[in-house]
Amino acid sequence: MTDTIEAWQCIGCGRVEAPQTCIGVCRDRKVQLVGLADFEQARAEAEALRTRLADVHARLQRFALAKPNEGRWDAAWHALQAQLREVLGSLADVATPCPG
Repeated sequence: MTDTIEAWQCIGCGRVEAPQTCIGVCRDRKVQLVGLADFEQARAEAEALRTRLADVHARLQRFALAKPNEGRWDAAWHALQAQLREVLGSLADVATPCPG
């Protein structure tokens, strides 16, 4: 779990005070701050997920746009199924089952 620090941020100028508000000349709201290392890790994980999503999108688009030649529907179907199994396999570590 990421450690956070409770602070106060002015809704006008953006100034941050911690651990309490200033003398009251600003209008503050409570915010939670995280360390730079935690933020960078989260950003890297988000970028990796965006890259994976783009790859999955490209693979699924092939499936959506496929038009087999006449008399080759069965072979095309099996090839597309194999490709989709690869896509599903690449998502196995991030996929969560849908509730029932």
